[in-house]
Amino acid sequence: MSFITVGLPVYNAMPFLRESVESLLCQSDRDFRILIIDDGSTDAGPGYLKTVSDPRLRIVTQPNHGLTYTLNRMLREVDTPWLMRHDADDVALPHRVAVTKKAIAQFPNAGMFYSEARYYQTRRSIGTFRITRGRPEELREITARGYLLAICHPAVTLNVHAALAIGGYRFDLHVEDIDLWWRMALTYDIHYYSEVTTYFRHNPASVSAANLESQAINTLYVQYLLLSHLHGLAPLPYDEVREHLSRRLDRPILRCRDAMRNANICYSQKRYLDGCRHLVRAIRANPKYFASRVLYETRSKEIVFNGENPEQFFDQRSALWPEAVGLKLASEHEKAMTPLYKGC
Repeated sequence: MSFITVGLPVYNAMPFLRESVESLLCQSDRDFRILIIDDGSTDAGPGYLKTVSDPRLRIVTQPNHGLTYTLNRMLREVDTPWLMRHDADDVALPHRVAVTKKAIAQFPNAGMFYSEARYYQTRRSIGTFRITRGRPEELREITARGYLLAICHPAVTLNVHAALAIGGYRFDLHVEDIDLWWRMALTYDIHYYSEVTTYFRHNPASVSAANLESQAINTLYVQYLLLSHLHGLAPLPYDEVREHLSRRLDRPILRCRDAMRNANICYSQKRYLDGCRHLVRAIRANPKYFASRVLYETRSKEIVFNGENPEQFFDQRSALWPEAVGLKLASEHEKAMTPLYKGC
């Protein structure tokens, strides 16, 4: 009996949906199920899905509720112990199911697995998705120091019971995955394997591309929630701290990331002159970040992560944790204010 379900949330995913689904149907190991939840698509996607005939495929339709609702429904709907995440514009390499099964057999009590992913556009793969590579204990220590793990969501396989036990996905801020990672790392083992199993499409219309600045602010909010948890402090609602977090945003880095993404898309489309122009924009926006991102491709053993130095949050304690003003951090948690690794 299959013990893995590939979960595919779909919302207006054409024209990429066909390639995405076909990459699943062509897996070398065919013993798995596919659960597609269409979240009220208004494009040609539902029509295409009706043409797909495969006994492993189950399609659920619902009115549009957003990604977080859909992902939580997926966790509740699956009848296998493992849920392999996949996005409707991404591509699974033919061995993805097979290598994931080997990892599960080796660590059956893990809370989560994740792998390498490469950026992808029009059948061309360029560059590696920046992730935190490490052993479960290293990932837990990074999290306990107050930093966030960098993991490609559609390269993840979740232990369904574990994901539900820690509360599943929690809010619609386009960072629902990052919020899940820190809770998982503090509670269960997260295992990384080095194979590239997923092509992550650089889609100009994606949620990440359309919400780059707000997503960066929301990532800071997730780090704020993590630090609140680690120090036993009560976090304020998002709307009450958003402005304070926004002031901490490194906008030159955002401009650099945006230009690098556009350069990658142009290169994959053979628009080389436009790609060079975007690379120049990226270098001008933040030379240091650009260099570190390029060097990441050659430093496979470097441990990177997301988030700001936790000390910067505690510098704003009166705004972020007003009820804790004057309280001293417990000594066993003060280490969270000191960086452990150097990220890029």
